[in-house]
Amino acid sequence: MKHFRIFLFFILVATGTASAQNMERVRQTVDTLASPYFHGRGYILDGDARAADYIRDRFKQMGLKPLGNSYFQSFSFPVNRITETPQLEIDGKKLLAGKDFVARASSPSGSGKAAILVLDSLALTDAAAAQQFFSQNFKGKAIVYRQQDAKPISQLPQPYQQKLQQAAVHIILQPKALLTTVAHQAEATPMLEVLSTAWPAKAQSIKYSIKSSVNPNHQAQNVIGYIEGSTKPDSFLVFTAHYDHLGGQGKEVYFPGANDNASGTAMLLELAAHFSKPENKPKYSMAFIAFAAEEAGLLGSFYYVHNPLFPLRDIRFLVNLDLLGTGDEGMMVVNGQVHKQEFELLSSINQKYNYLPQIKSRGKAANSDHYPFSEQGVPAFFFYTLGGTAAYHNTQDFANQLPLTRFADVFKLITSFTEHLQKTSKYKSK
Repeated sequence: MKHFRIFLFFILVATGTASAQNMERVRQTVDTLASPYFHGRGYILDGDARAADYIRDRFKQMGLKPLGNSYFQSFSFPVNRITETPQLEIDGKKLLAGKDFVARASSPSGSGKAAILVLDSLALTDAAAAQQFFSQNFKGKAIVYRQQDAKPISQLPQPYQQKLQQAAVHIILQPKALLTTVAHQAEATPMLEVLSTAWPAKAQSIKYSIKSSVNPNHQAQNVIGYIEGSTKPDSFLVFTAHYDHLGGQGKEVYFPGANDNASGTAMLLELAAHFSKPENKPKYSMAFIAFAAEEAGLLGSFYYVHNPLFPLRDIRFLVNLDLLGTGDEGMMVVNGQVHKQEFELLSSINQKYNYLPQIKSRGKAANSDHYPFSEQGVPAFFFYTLGGTAAYHNTQDFANQLPLTRFADVFKLITSFTEHLQKTSKYKSK
């Protein structure tokens, strides 16, 4: 460790700051990927396919090479899709889809009118109250309960679970935001998630409509391009970012995904543009991988590590990029506590050039596309910025609310870190 610190001192003194990238182009990239044309880069209206084509074309324009005959690595998986904009009226008052409510990603189709039955929270802790509540007829009813009660409900005895499934629809009241996910299959009962502030205190009945379908074989593409190294072409530094997001619910509602993860995809493209210039040609080969289906459970990155296009052992280091649209409070490095020398290098660079207010570290986490690589022994960091916008997994993650406060500084930090990695004796010896 002592020799590593001494070497750090010399390379930090010898290397200047990295050149800045074009922030106008960055904002255009984020705005484009978060636009209605890409419809949340998900599973209806060809959203993810359009995004994959866009990234492939950008790779081509930069002169990146495909690994093999195509920039695409295709795979498939099942996904439940909300194919039409859901509808909800409460006592005759229409709520706005995407703002007041959304369908749960795993909801099956369902429609009709239903009387409201509010779950008695005492039934979750008191056996006598539970017996009394579940003695009611649930058929044709809309069962209403709070999000914080969802877990205790799932732990109720099986007869009560079966009784809940007899309801026409479940209404889950969300206290803060309408967060959604990606579901592979449909559940048994239609489900709507409604903001607590949009739910009337004495609601009596609802009218609703949800239309969904499971695509058992949704086709997706990882998009991969590379730059051949000048002196060590068989050794790779890899940059990754997922381009997919949550898609939409019909034509009228979509989840833009500006921060998550148009911002990381924009950084991936900026790094590719930087290192594709002749004056910045890297010593090691560099692969740039835009993953599909991260939101569906890291499916794209898991598929890649099981079907690598070059040996995983040839990856000297991997940097995964996600949620890079802010940075007022610095940046988090997942695996920073695992790869301590590399984290020390990163921190030393940041301290020298004062790029970010702070760089924090944490241990292993299965929260983005670095994880499948880490599990296969590939040294990897996952970068995400801290502070700024709170829009996440909802319809408010638009490009125009994304500050990109420290995007240029993160770019400089990453390029400096990459240049230093190619100079350290630890990596030269491999």
